[in-house]
Amino acid sequence: MSGVLLEDATVQFDDPAEASSIYGKGYFGTPRTGGGLTLDRYEAVYLAEMARASVVAPSGRAVPWSTIFRRAVRVDPGFPVRYLVYRDLRQRGYVVRASPPPVAFAVLPRGGVLHKTPSRYWVEALSERVPFDLARLFELADRAQSAKKALLLGLVDEESDLTYYRVRRPAPNGALPPRPLTEPTEGWLSEDRVTVLDPKAVEELGRELAYGSRVGNRLELSLLEAAYLVASGQLTLKETKTGRSLPLEQLERRAHRLDPRFLERLAAYRDLRGRHLVVKTGFKYGAHFRAYPRNPANAHARYLVQAVPSGHVAAWPEIAGGVRVAQGVRKEFLLAGVGPESAVRFLSLERVRP
Repeated sequence: MSGVLLEDATVQFDDPAEASSIYGKGYFGTPRTGGGLTLDRYEAVYLAEMARASVVAPSGRAVPWSTIFRRAVRVDPGFPVRYLVYRDLRQRGYVVRASPPPVAFAVLPRGGVLHKTPSRYWVEALSERVPFDLARLFELADRAQSAKKALLLGLVDEESDLTYYRVRRPAPNGALPPRPLTEPTEGWLSEDRVTVLDPKAVEELGRELAYGSRVGNRLELSLLEAAYLVASGQLTLKETKTGRSLPLEQLERRAHRLDPRFLERLAAYRDLRGRHLVVKTGFKYGAHFRAYPRNPANAHARYLVQAVPSGHVAAWPEIAGGVRVAQGVRKEFLLAGVGPESAVRFLSLERVRP
């Protein structure tokens, strides 16, 4: 079957029988009035590469696949990366249609019927060289969620291998109800940690409310935990060296000097605790936090969380590494985007096989 290659790298079939045959085997092309069919650039290159359609120039001369591909690239410089994703999804048996912005493709479930079965996925195709842009992914995830679509990112690496990530806007939550201390207690600050010595407070904070780490008969709190407890009126601070009281503002300034991203992490910590989650350091997993749905004595961590600015931009290998570690230990990888006035939004990334 032969179609005519046009200047914009689309291919046009005029014969109704040919058009019907192509369209009926995978829903390729867009039917035209009168029985013809137009293939978009992805469809034209794919069918030519798979030897399922022949293409000719307006003069009638046969056009090889390589020429069609080069013309598509000339018209659309980002075509090679997106075509690799299109090709892979087609090879997996999906019906794939080029989509208007904000994503590259709409994908039907296997066995779906075009114009009758709603698309299942929105798929965006990206090169690993393109920076990870959290603000744009928040926008895409929100729009996909509103449209009731699953958002996939097809990442193409420098060797043209593909990795797919599912992106969601989750609402993380736990089951440990927030309860204040029976009585406020006292903590002693030394460098980058706070020690609680009162036996009753050590028992209640450490065992029942899952704060800090028990070391012998004392409780060691992180600066994040201490700042959270001070802000909620459950803890007063004193300096170990001088015995002087330490207000929250001074604690935050000191912590910020030790960690310039302390306030971002504190905003994420506060939000997670407000969602009834127990929050512990994620240092051993290369993340800011691990979050538990219940007391860690009775549950495994559900999430690994990285706190970043809401406009965070990074290299994709950095993000890919975080996702890989999280899934390797059976946890969900969350980015906590901290915006103005410490508002926190969460984005989940999961490596998947479509």
